[in-house]
Amino acid sequence: MEWIKVGVIIPSSNTTVEYEFNNIFSQIKEYRITSHFSRIKLRNVNIEDLAEMERETERAVTELSTISPQIISYACTTGSLFKGPKHHEEIIQRIEKIAKVLATATSGSVINALKKLNVKRLVLLTPYIEEVNKKEIDFLSKNGFEIVRSAGMEILENIKIGQVSPEETYNFAINVLRNVKEDYDGVFISCTNLRTFEILSKLEKEIKKPVISSNSATLWEILYKLNLNIKVKGLGQLFE
Repeated sequence: MEWIKVGVIIPSSNTTVEYEFNNIFSQIKEYRITSHFSRIKLRNVNIEDLAEMERETERAVTELSTISPQIISYACTTGSLFKGPKHHEEIIQRIEKIAKVLATATSGSVINALKKLNVKRLVLLTPYIEEVNKKEIDFLSKNGFEIVRSAGMEILENIKIGQVSPEETYNFAINVLRNVKEDYDGVFISCTNLRTFEILSKLEKEIKKPVISSNSATLWEILYKLNLNIKVKGLGQLFE
């Protein structure tokens, strides 16, 4: 059985990516896929802390390079978009320059996932404070998407984002979406530290539109770039 090693760079206060990714990888029987993590320091999800965190990227890539991974993913949404519409491409280039392997960055994965699902007009749901939401709206808009409605939970500390239950996120989404009168193509739930895998299919069935999250988009693009045609149950239309 082929062994595929996935390197993942995550904020130090992220408690969700490991749980969600490892749970899915353990269900895949066609390959032995293991995920290996390096952490870059982040306490609060604001622009100042995100910028300081991003400076640790090269150190994290160098660490992960020692396991000879097939791919390295920068698994942070706002940490790969706050510099502007091409920030994700810059991060990917920095990773590939050092590691000489395939690379992804979550904000870029989100763009590609939305395009795959033909989502042009979307509702953006986040756990973030307003200054971070503004950066994300600007990023998505400049990459060709129309934000019909956005709503944030106003959580500053990243560790507290990881403590939000999937049920709380589902209820937050439903409460926002029931008040959206404009037409929209789909929903994006942002933040790799927000647990979403348990609710994506449920929410899709409720609103009858595609729903992606930062982690579902990141995971999907990892598998896509590795040319692994694997269907994953429970993560919505993106994996069908």
